[in-house]
This record gives sequence, structure tokens and C-alpha cells, in this order.
Amino acid sequence: MASSSSLIAPSRRRGPLSRLLSALCVGLLVWVGGFVWFAFDALRPAAPAPVCDGIVALTGGTGRVDASIDLLREGFGKRLLISGVDQQVRLKDVATSLQPDLAARITLGWRASSTAGNAFETATWVADHHIDSLIVVTAGYHMRRAVLELSRTMPGLELHPFPVQSPALRQPFRPSTLHLLLLEYNKLLLAFVAPVRFFRHAADADSP
Repeated sequence: MASSSSLIAPSRRRGPLSRLLSALCVGLLVWVGGFVWFAFDALRPAAPAPVCDGIVALTGGTGRVDASIDLLREGFGKRLLISGVDQQVRLKDVATSLQPDLAARITLGWRASSTAGNAFETATWVADHHIDSLIVVTAGYHMRRAVLELSRTMPGLELHPFPVQSPALRQPFRPSTLHLLLLEYNKLLLAFVAPVRFFRHAADADSP
């Protein structure tokens, strides 16, 4: 009759390949679970915005600038920064028929060309205007990474996300939408472990 030690020996003899496959399976399950959470989070509608000192809109998608100007007009912030604007763009190009008093409270940021660059550009503007609380306007799929970069650059600043739903997410199961979500999810995971400078483009090089 086999001894008790011989019965448990096979499990003890699991080789490095078996342990590696087990770790990969666990990692894959965690990655898939995280992606499902990320997708639902990206589709979640914005909560009512609180009144803050300022508003920042991170350019790069439909509806962000319009939503941020509406928030400013409705009194949810005293000032607005539109970060990541092309060098050739002026205020009249991004918002028409603005009242002079409203236009005077809007700043266009031309320095940033990446999310990390947005954060440094916003930090300068926040310091210049003594802002302690900020509404962040960007797409739902971009919000988590944007808030991560902003909080790293300005750890004492109070941030309030205001996600704008991208037209692409109206059909979340289209291959192009899933590709976008997967790309942004992997960028978010990388942002947790990579240095901030890893994400800064050449156009952001003059950031602090």
C-alpha cells in the first residue's frame, strides 16, 4: 500500500513551467476582471458637478470643450483652462458667440500634447490662479488616467471628475470601440508603474 508521503509527492513535484502557467492564468483573470470594471466605469454618466475654483478640459475628443464652457457659464467654476490646444487655434475657433466676461475667464493651453503634459500645464495654471479645487472634463475612458496624472503632479489639489461620453462608446461592442477601450485600459495600467516622463511627448519637454 502506498504511503501518505507518496500520495502527495506529485503536487510537490510541480515544476517551474506549471507554476508559471498558474501565475499566467491568475494574471489573465485579474487583467480581464480589471478591463470589465474599466469598461463599465468608462460608460458611467457624470455625477452632478460641485462648485469649484476652476475647470480644466483636456482636449482630444468630441464634446469636452462644449461641456467645460457650459459648466463655466453655469457657475460651477470661476476660471477654465482648455489644455492641449493646437498652436494655431484661438478662442474664437473653439467657442463662438462667447460673452466678453465669459471669454475673459478662459485660458487656452498650447504646451501639452499628452496626458502627462496636460498635468504639468494645468499645474502652472492652477498655481497662477491660486486654485484649490478643480473639475476635470475629459472622456470617460480617459478620466482615470487623467486624474492619476493630475493628482501626481498636484497632490494637494481637490479633483472632481466630469466625464463626457464619447460618441464611440454609444456602441460599446463594436470592434473599434473595444480596441479603444483596450488601448486606454493598458495605458492606465502602464501609468501606474511607469515614470511620468515616460508619457511626455517632445512638445511637453519644456514642462517643469
